[in-house]
Amino acid sequence: MRMNNGHRRWFLCGFALGVLLASAPDARGQDAAKPPAAEPKPSMTIYGFAMLDIGQNFTQIDPDWYDTMRVSKLPSYDKQYGEDGSTFAGVRQSRFGVKTSSPTALGELTTQFEFELFGTGVDAGQTTFRLRHAYGELGAFGAGQTWSPFMDPDVFPNSLEYWGPTGMVFFRNVQVRWMPIKGTSNLTLALERPGASGDAGVLADRIELQNVKGRTPLPDFTGQYTYGGKWGYFRVAGALRKINWDDMLADQYDLSGGTTGWGLNFSSNLKPTSKDVIRLQLVYGEGIQNYMNDAPVDIGIVRNPGNTVSPIKGVAIPILGVVAFLDHGWSDKWSTTVGYSLTDHDNAEGQNPDAYRRGHYALLNLLYTPVPNVMMGGEFQWGRRENFSDGFTSDGVKIQFSFKYNFSHTLGGQ
Repeated sequence: MRMNNGHRRWFLCGFALGVLLASAPDARGQDAAKPPAAEPKPSMTIYGFAMLDIGQNFTQIDPDWYDTMRVSKLPSYDKQYGEDGSTFAGVRQSRFGVKTSSPTALGELTTQFEFELFGTGVDAGQTTFRLRHAYGELGAFGAGQTWSPFMDPDVFPNSLEYWGPTGMVFFRNVQVRWMPIKGTSNLTLALERPGASGDAGVLADRIELQNVKGRTPLPDFTGQYTYGGKWGYFRVAGALRKINWDDMLADQYDLSGGTTGWGLNFSSNLKPTSKDVIRLQLVYGEGIQNYMNDAPVDIGIVRNPGNTVSPIKGVAIPILGVVAFLDHGWSDKWSTTVGYSLTDHDNAEGQNPDAYRRGHYALLNLLYTPVPNVMMGGEFQWGRRENFSDGFTSDGVKIQFSFKYNFSHTLGGQ
């Protein structure tokens, strides 16, 4: 059948439209192939571990710290804690925690609540509740108790011993923080709960000093910047604080005063191979002892010649801390940690001759992970305490074996 011109034009138009439709993407097919992304859902992770420590102290240490190598708690004079040699065992390192994540209109809300059983302070030596983290974070802001920005938690080696390197900055503190940069490289600024302690030293029994009360009028200001990559990271942190003391006794003396505490902390994790991590830290400052893992007091006293109203004054005690450890993996199941740490105080002249001046800490271990979430191993630990000016030193020598069983379970989420 022959087509007239009108039919021919309609046929050509219909044919062209069919070709275009056939070659066009199928929007419905694309939608079906790529379903809309599911919105994030709230989640909660319960985690922790049960851990047994058992071992032998070949020397002596303060009985409240029997299962640690806390160097400042080694004897400050001969046989302070009795004879050498004692066996210890406990589960105080065992831990329990909960983390949550919830989407909000302002970003992800995360929280963490974690505790362990290692008593300190008035509970020293006890197996009892000890809060580690109670912290929340929304966007760039966080508040609660968690690691101080002045501290680098990744410097802590893969050790069995609980207390850790004597020269490490180690402090979980109450704080509010701002994190304008997050990621491999990050920046954190914080206001932290202040706190400091003093040593009246050789004049501790004088009523004039017994009536001097410490006061922290401002929050501590801390911050850190981390620059990272596949090779590891480099981190610099700082702390600035105000420490005052007030003379409450109305007499001929005025022993009130104050000082500024400060510190700089340089730390790094380096990964020369896939099985090695080198953990390094160098910290120096004055009046920052309560941020340190094992340092007694922030403030000491010195003479103030020529001043009859204030014959002595308080000063911030300088401190140096060093950490250098290697974590090495022999295989997927075997690993070793070895390293050394130092704390060095420039004691104030008014401190007692047996005051803590310098501490050394070292360890070597062999750890075995037969299956995921199970670890066991043995560790040799050594520490040395050096007194301020009486020439006395004491060593700590210990072997520890530990068995650790991890658990973790997540509810909710995508």
